[in-house]
Amino acid sequence: MQGALATHKTAASTTAHILVIEDDGDIANMLVELITEGGFQATAVKSGTEMDRFMRRHGVDLIVLDAMLPGEDGFSICRRLRASTITPILMLTALGEDIDRILGLELGADDYVTKPFNSRELLARIKSLLRRASYGNRTSDRPTAMTFAGWRIDPVSRKLHDPQGVEIFMTTAEFDILLAFCANPGEVMTREHLLSLTHAGTAGPVQRSVDVHVSRVRQKIEPNAKEPSLIKTVRLGGYLFTPTVEKA
Repeated sequence: MQGALATHKTAASTTAHILVIEDDGDIANMLVELITEGGFQATAVKSGTEMDRFMRRHGVDLIVLDAMLPGEDGFSICRRLRASTITPILMLTALGEDIDRILGLELGADDYVTKPFNSRELLARIKSLLRRASYGNRTSDRPTAMTFAGWRIDPVSRKLHDPQGVEIFMTTAEFDILLAFCANPGEVMTREHLLSLTHAGTAGPVQRSVDVHVSRVRQKIEPNAKEPSLIKTVRLGGYLFTPTVEKA
């Protein structure tokens, strides 16, 4: 790595560009090499400050973010990013407690991998997040927008509008969870089923992460998130999406 920044590009100019935020030079170089071999562009920076500087000049399609950074940690960076961008965030954590991984999800991360990680799994998760985030760019088999309880969700543009027509910010994972509910109204959805639908067949995060994402979706669409009426919890079953869903 040259200084604080290392960039590797593939031959394809249109390939996704992934930004790695990792202060350990050896790990950063390994991640850049792995991602490049997977067919993507990759850039590594060491801190939130360098991330800000880079993102002011370049577009980024996905961020791989280490949770334990010196200075501003990954959780703080994740919170900042989610206030201004829907770019998918994959967090890397060496922390062993579920509560720490769940914190990242609550702050807006789309997925996480625990160190030490399996290289093939990490690359599979990156590809899954990119595939889901770019869904709106597909030109064939374009699904139809849907409405429920006055809301409008468009799988092509990947936008959600409230009954007043205001666009509501959604992370990739949150949008996928809500889209899965809209595609299966009135059906009890287990956590395993939701994981399979929202992670495109790759190994998903712990089931508890589904609860975190559902909670975040409730905060955005429920009239009263403390007493949800649109997404009901089914004891020992999972979740039930209650509204009538119609094609827009």
